[in-house]
Amino acid sequence: MNEATKTTKEATKKAKVESYDISRSDETLDLAKDLAKFIKDNKLSTTVQGKEFVNVEGWQYAGSRLGIVPIVEHVINVSNDQEIKYQAKVQLWDLRSQHTVGAGFAVCSNKESGKKFYQEFAIMSMAQTRAVGKAYRNILAWIIRAAGYEPTPAEEMDYNTNMPSVATAPVAAPAPAVALPTMQVVPADAPATVAAEPTPVHYATASQKEEIIRLLNHPVITRQEKTKMLLNINRLDEERAVQAIAKLRKAIDDRENTPEKVAA
Repeated sequence: MNEATKTTKEATKKAKVESYDISRSDETLDLAKDLAKFIKDNKLSTTVQGKEFVNVEGWQYAGSRLGIVPIVEHVINVSNDQEIKYQAKVQLWDLRSQHTVGAGFAVCSNKESGKKFYQEFAIMSMAQTRAVGKAYRNILAWIIRAAGYEPTPAEEMDYNTNMPSVATAPVAAPAPAVALPTMQVVPADAPATVAAEPTPVHYATASQKEEIIRLLNHPVITRQEKTKMLLNINRLDEERAVQAIAKLRKAIDDRENTPEKVAA
């Protein structure tokens, strides 16, 4: 056994597991109390019809404390000529067992209330956000309920079916006719004005996220560093993911060669 392998295994044995264990009810109930305070202090809930629904950041915090992180498996464009629509699938990865422990599907469309003028990238992003919340909801709903909140991610409350009905206003009397403005005649050979399309965002790939998670699981990476990176992993584009991987590798190399840099 070479010296580097021996050092890594010894560090792994000494590393303290700091996350909660989802299989132990006493630990998860302690997490529920911590979660309730975290959500309240950071204003991570939305009130709908008098009930409190936790935003996706709150669900991510609960998952990170259990060592469970989301990975976007795919985002599919299911749009047509009349509608911009995306479907996303997210899997939950357990850092302890190195296995998938859950999944969630979600869609987002510009036909939904309030999203008529959303650009395409925003529709795609919301589909991913909803899928993250849905995946966590499938396995952690009871913890959110124990924390005193509704067990449905706030982002799902955007659907028309979940919004309160609005009374129809009385029809006003027709306004008096007014003269229409003179129409401007545009020459047939005038160049057409084309609206600039938004630059597409290339989010980090599943393989990049898996590599980041693998590196974060190294014993020389601190809990604070791990939590901060995991909460933002789905916001990384491909370029930033490459930079994050490079920084993590350098930090691991530096700390393995200089043991005093590793946090106790």
